[in-house]
This record gives sequence, C-alpha cells and structure tokens, in this order.
Amino acid sequence: MLRTRKIYPLCFLGVLLLVSCRSASLSDARTQYLRGEYFLASETYRKVYRGIKPDQRPLRGVVAYEMAEAYRRMNVASRSANAYASAIRYKYPDTLVYLRYAQMLHKEGRYLQAQKAYEDFLALDPVNVLGVNGLQGVKDAMEKKKAPSRYAVKRMDLFNSNRGEFSPVFAKDDAVLYITSSREDARGDSISNITGMKNNDIFVVTRNDKGEWLKPAILESEINTRFDEGTPSVSADGNYLFYTFSPVHLSRATTPGIYCSQRGSGGWNAGQELTLSAGDTLSVFAHPSVSPLGDYLYFVSDMPGGYGGKDIWRAGMDGLTVLFTENLGPEINTPGDEMFPYIKNDTTLYFSSDGHPGMGGLDLYEANLHGSSKRWRVQNMGVPINSSMDDFGITFEKGKRRGFFSSNRNDARGRDHIYSFEYPDAEIFVEGFAVDMEDKFIPNVKVSVVGDNGFRHEYITGQDGAYRFRADRNVNYLFLACAEGFLNRKKILKTPVEEKDTVYFVDFEMIPYNRPVILENIFYDFDKAELRPESKEELDGLTSLLNDNPSVTIELSAHTDRKGGEEYNQNLSLRRAQSVVRYLIGKGVDERRLSAAGFGKTQPKTVSAAIAERYGFLKEGDRLDEAFIEKLTPEEQVVADQINRRTEFRVTGSSFGLF
Repeated sequence: MLRTRKIYPLCFLGVLLLVSCRSASLSDARTQYLRGEYFLASETYRKVYRGIKPDQRPLRGVVAYEMAEAYRRMNVASRSANAYASAIRYKYPDTLVYLRYAQMLHKEGRYLQAQKAYEDFLALDPVNVLGVNGLQGVKDAMEKKKAPSRYAVKRMDLFNSNRGEFSPVFAKDDAVLYITSSREDARGDSISNITGMKNNDIFVVTRNDKGEWLKPAILESEINTRFDEGTPSVSADGNYLFYTFSPVHLSRATTPGIYCSQRGSGGWNAGQELTLSAGDTLSVFAHPSVSPLGDYLYFVSDMPGGYGGKDIWRAGMDGLTVLFTENLGPEINTPGDEMFPYIKNDTTLYFSSDGHPGMGGLDLYEANLHGSSKRWRVQNMGVPINSSMDDFGITFEKGKRRGFFSSNRNDARGRDHIYSFEYPDAEIFVEGFAVDMEDKFIPNVKVSVVGDNGFRHEYITGQDGAYRFRADRNVNYLFLACAEGFLNRKKILKTPVEEKDTVYFVDFEMIPYNRPVILENIFYDFDKAELRPESKEELDGLTSLLNDNPSVTIELSAHTDRKGGEEYNQNLSLRRAQSVVRYLIGKGVDERRLSAAGFGKTQPKTVSAAIAERYGFLKEGDRLDEAFIEKLTPEEQVVADQINRRTEFRVTGSSFGLF
C-alpha cells in the first residue's frame, strides 16, 4: 500500500530463540512481513502468539514486538500499542520498543502516557532525535489543543466510502479532483496482503453545472490496473499525470515507483516508469508532486544519501528528462518519515512527517523557503488540521486558503478519508452611531472612511443613527462625519495585524451650531479662575474639534451656582472663561476665533433629557433657578448647584478665514 512505512528488517534474536522459533507459522509470519505483507503477517503473528505457553516469556516478548511492528505498518495504533506493551512486559531486549510504544500512545492521543513512555526511552537513549522530538511534540500537542487555529475542517462524506481514500489533488483549474481509493469500484478482485483491502486506484471527482462536487468515479484509463496506483499529481498545463505504481513481485518486497502518463486524444495513456536513480531497484520512489512551472518534481524516497526513514527529494526536470536529484535537507527531513509533498509555489511546500514534533502519527507541515538564507522554515499546521492520528496529502485551490486533505482520524480501523478545510478570513467590522449632545440618534449623517490600503467609501446613517462596514486587518482608517447644522467630527482607527474576529465601535457625538455645549470635567479651585490640570484633557479635545473645523468661531462662557453676590459671580465666571480662552490660544488656536463671556448665576441650566435620565428627581424642562432649588432636599440641592456650575461653548459663526 502506498501508505505503508519503510520496510526495516526485523532484528531476530540469538540462536536460542531461533531454535525455539523454528515452527513453520512463525517463519511464515516473518517472510510475510519482510515481503511487506503486513496484514497477512499480523494475522499469522496473532495465531503464533496465542500458541506460545505463558512460561515462554522471552519468546512471547519477541513475537509481541514483531506483531506490534506489523500493526504499526498497517496504521492500527491501538493494537500496535497493546502489542508493544506486551513486549515490554516480557522484557523484549531492545530499547527501540520503548520508542515505538511511546509513538503509538502519541498517535492515539494518550499524551500523558506517551510523555511518560518517551521519558522512559530517553533515559536509555537521551540523544535520540525521534525521542527528543516526540517528547516535545507531546508537550506541544497538549498546548495546541487548547489554542486551535482558525481552520474549519469537515469530513467529506460525498467523497468517502467504507474503505479508504487519500491524497486528493486539484487539476484542470480546480474543476477536477483526483483521489486515491480502495473502494469497491477499484479494479481487481483480490485483497491486498499488505492492507487487508483491495488495491488502490485513481478516481476522479468533477463538478456539475452549479459548481457542486459529484461522487467520485474511477478514472477510465490504462493507468489503473489490478495493482496499486495512487497519489497523482497533474502538471499545470494538464498534459502530464505523475503517480505512484506498486506492482506485486512474488520474489521480493513490493517497491513503489513513480510513473508518468501523457494525455492523449482519448484520455490518459498508459504510464511509463520515470527513472530517478539509475540501477536502483531496492529504494522506494513515491508521492510525486510536480511544481507549477514543471521544472521540478518533488518525491519521496529512502534511497541512499538521506537522513533516515523516507525523505523528500526533488528532481530537476526538462520535460520528462531527469537532470539531477537532490535531498531537501535537514530542515525538512528527519530520521523519521517525511512524505506526501505538495509544492504550492516556488517557496511554499506542504508535507507530512512523523519525525518533527507533532500531534502524533503523521502531521501536516508548511515549509517556506526564505530567499536570503535559502533555508526552509517549517511550521506545524496545528489543530484542527492535525490530529493525533495520520494527517497528510493536502491540496489547495489556486489563490485560496481552502482545499482538501486526508486523515485516518475517527476511524477505528485506521482507514483514511478525505476532509475539506478552509481558513476563514478574520471578520473585522466597524460600526457606530451618530448622536447629538443629548444622545439622540441623528439620521443622514455622512460618514466618509479612507484607509491607507486604498479603501474609500461613504456611509449614510439610518433613522437609528447607525452605520456599519467590513474592515481589513492592519489598516489605518480615517473617519469624517458631516451633517447639516453640526460641526464635522474626525476619528482614526488602526485595525490589528492578528487574525481574529473583532467589532470596533466608532461613535460620533455631533456638536450643533445652535445650542451651547457643556464642557465636561472643567475644574477650578474654590474661589479661583485658574484651570486645574485635570481640565486639560477635555480642552485638548476641544482644540482638536476647532482644528477639524477651521472656519468656526466660538464663544466660551462660564456659569456659577446661586451662592454669592451677583457682581462677584459675574466677575469670577468671566475670569474662568478667559482662562479657557488663554489655554486654547496656547494650543495654537487663533485668538480671533475665540471670545469669552461670564454669566455668573444669571442663566440657570434648563434640565435636558440626558440630565433628567441621570437624576431621577429632575425632569426634562425644569429650570434650576433659586426658587426651584430651594424646594429640593439638601442632597438634591448640592446636585442642582453642581449642574449650574458649568463651562460651555457655542458656535457663533462658520465663515472665519473664508473671505
């Protein structure tokens, strides 16, 4: 099967055990295993194990380990973990058993148990790269589960069967999808001794007139045979289809090779083997992925010169002529298996690995080639793309962050299925209201928005005074709100770089021409006209408003409460208004735009709707003169006096500097 792991010869123990293991059934199991017939071997090993007496502990340990290896090749993690545990219990004399046991626990998502098993292994072999990366992967996995990425993943039941399907790949401008499957429609009637299922064939999925995907159908071509075909990759011009072919040899283990089919008038012609290493009949060559320009063919091999296990290589191509082959190096490849490459563009590669720190089993990784260093930077794609099981064989729609991949998650038999994925753009919205000084909504306010990404648009507030639009990440926006009878208001907003759903509120409190506006938080010391420091923030806001409306002139007025003499209050209020004028001039406002007035206690405040809402003992329209206040309780009188002590401004003209 194209999904099986590299064939490592089993290390059979010494002469004593060989004498004890000369039964034909055990010899058959080992022969089947070495031929890569893992399903058949696992069944034979299980029968052998059941026939071993309990007191034959060393022999039980050997058979349990070899049976675990067969299950591991079949991707049945639960059975493999149980068999490794038995081998450990019977003291199988090889430290590798602890690593394999940890890896199967890791793959099952039993992270705490896997962590302990990795630690036990590293106590025996502290510098083993697979052990070190495995332990780090377990720790990372527990954190990644708490912080999944934005990817949305969904099982594609339309594509899937009760057998297995994997390695989807787009073709024909994303109108066609090729997949590998061992479903009932696959050619050939025999059951594979490797997988226990039918051999794989290449299937094709097309869209209907509405763009909806249809059910897969077998690719009608000489490519598909009674043997194993799959993991296709189609050249950008649509003329060549590269795929993996695994013919069965009775005399030796099945060794996959890469074949190429050329499109003819009637479809895909029979494939021809591509020679990637002349004279090498022992190495695996599989999982081709042709680059967009067709100048490179990425593939998987265990040929000499790699870093252990299966590595990702690439071949320089001139048409179908192989110019050279090169290993992608230690940033990509590890002592484990790196497989299922997918080259998205010249600098972006996706692949699966069980050697890098990961969630368990094969994980999907994104690798980016940085031009300055010519080195690959590899990043795990995280949850939910990756699970504790095998995740591999990814393909993207052109220019989109969506597509399909394969995984054997949530399948007790370890069978692979197709999943869709999509990375939704962060939904960033800006919304707000335009209100007057009494918090009443203002319709028909024009809100002009300009972004430094070239965005320009105008929004008109509705009867509810609201506007709303969808924004982009990492953009500086400038807002200008305009309405007849009101001053213009400006605001700015910087949206974040990080991708997360966010709503920003940008409200506008519009300043009317025809009514005085109270300046909140303007403070003076008792019996003094000097501004206290905490007043400056409010006045700085007024400065900005005047700068945004350079043609406007205003009057600053101050008012006192009912206490004290009229002449004294008149003089004190004027001096306080003049203090505000001096502050604004100091901030650069032209003094010709400013005038000061002191009204003492001659203009008691008339209660607005907003004030009435804030204070329950007042109602809209109440005039807070001395007669009214004296009818209130002492506590209410303090509040009413405080409302009368105020600093206001009102617009007196709108043509300054225009003539």
